[in-house]
Amino acid sequence: MSNLDFAVIDVFADLPLHGNPLAVVMDADRLADDSLRAIAREFNQAETTFVLAPAAAGADRRLRSFTASGAEVFGAGHNALGAWLWLAYAGILGDLTVEREFRQEVGPHVLPVRVRMDGKRATAVMTQSAPEFLAHAQDLPGLAQALGILREDFSDNPMPQVVSTGAPHLLVGVKTRADVDKARPDADRLLPQLRAAEAEGCYLFSTQHRGDELTAYARFFNPTVGLWEDSATGTAAGPLAAFLSVHELVEQGQPIVIEQGRFMGRPSILTIDFQNGVELSGSGVIVMKGSLIL
Repeated sequence: MSNLDFAVIDVFADLPLHGNPLAVVMDADRLADDSLRAIAREFNQAETTFVLAPAAAGADRRLRSFTASGAEVFGAGHNALGAWLWLAYAGILGDLTVEREFRQEVGPHVLPVRVRMDGKRATAVMTQSAPEFLAHAQDLPGLAQALGILREDFSDNPMPQVVSTGAPHLLVGVKTRADVDKARPDADRLLPQLRAAEAEGCYLFSTQHRGDELTAYARFFNPTVGLWEDSATGTAAGPLAAFLSVHELVEQGQPIVIEQGRFMGRPSILTIDFQNGVELSGSGVIVMKGSLIL
């Protein structure tokens, strides 16, 4: 038998039982992929992240993440940010009273992440991959039907498009927050739409200005990896911010605040900044820790 330390952390939250829960498992290098998938199924969270020794030159940690259905997911979202928050809270990263930079290996990429402690609160800032602007959705009436909304609910500009900063997601803008909330997706109809666009998930959003600040309200659906609705999705928030910027809906360099998860009763706040590429930042709260006995 062997024991592996684990924690569950609510990411993008300042209070327990908010945000997006993530299971983090330490020192799982000796486990086969089948075991990693079985552990993710055991935790039954949206994602479980395993912290491993790096394989790529220049990386400090390697992260692998799996959904409860066993699909491996990539990109620097809540799966990665939560792992670094746990490393900070556990004292594994050393003194963080001054912000320190590390390098994380996620899939084929080695990306920077900055971590600091303000009192008892850890915060991480991650740089995602450069944005790629991919296919546009072609069947807009079919997409509306798959989402359980009307074709006329879509925003006129920009039209739905797949964007990736590590994971390709179909970004679908609608006119109002109420249009986001009324969506009732049909997985059997949404899956063909995502496959046709070569997208992993669908990020449904609306935007509004509060003074000089642009905010977005969003819901995320990802039936391609067995994840129906997600309460906070960093790998979709980065693409959305890049999407809004390239369409000149937000000024270059202006941070974008995204509210997600409220429909699920798990309110989450994600912040994207463009000062040094697409940067995702957030904090989190540890709600569980212990030993996984195998």
